[in-house]
Amino acid sequence: MKTINYDEIACSYNERYKSAYKPEGIASKLLELAQEVNALRILEVACGTGHWLEILQAKSKVYGIDLSFGMLKKAIERKGRLFLINGDVSSLPISNRCFDIVFCVNSLHHFRNPSGFILDAQKLLGRDGVLAIFGMNPHADRDRWFIYDYFPETYEADLGRYPSPGTIVDWMISAGFKNVNWQVGERLVDHREGNDVLPISKNFTSQLTLLSSAEYRRGINRIKSALREAKAVGETLTFPVDITLSMITGRV
Repeated sequence: MKTINYDEIACSYNERYKSAYKPEGIASKLLELAQEVNALRILEVACGTGHWLEILQAKSKVYGIDLSFGMLKKAIERKGRLFLINGDVSSLPISNRCFDIVFCVNSLHHFRNPSGFILDAQKLLGRDGVLAIFGMNPHADRDRWFIYDYFPETYEADLGRYPSPGTIVDWMISAGFKNVNWQVGERLVDHREGNDVLPISKNFTSQLTLLSSAEYRRGINRIKSALREAKAVGETLTFPVDITLSMITGRV
């Protein structure tokens, strides 16, 4: 499987948090979870630029680990004190039983051994600790996303990349987690109207980043052609964004 060089896209990565729809549901769920378990130490695996860690640091000591130096350099620029580690999720350089919450947001599909990560996370959590995994679920066939419509290769790739919530639940139970729960963690709704859909950077989302240049150009051309056809008949096209992110939690 082709991988993404996040060092190359680190400078523009935070633009995704400035869209018309801000992913406040994830932030709310994480804050509620931190309050519920009175979390003193929280670890985000694949923390990227530290967006979620910055939100959580008011009442907790927050740690983040990421393989990309470029992403961590952006995280260092954030307010407050984030404890950051450059490392690989497959060999976490952290002592066992030292966190109250371990979480990852839309990143499990990047891990080489996601079930192995869940097993490792169980060892990092102290008594009553919680593992929380947020992610898309292309297998449900409920979401509407124009990226899948106009760049069909992205949907086929995501079916292979993303484990289903049911699979993640099974992995958690096998790893020894209790009270495993699956719920909606976020619903992203941000429809684009007509020409407002453009421009679309190839780094807009990992789905596009993984495309070849030819596949990306073909998708852009499909969008431009659809816009021309709609204009010719006096219509305005809607480019749907209605994506549900699952939240799966398990307790030690």
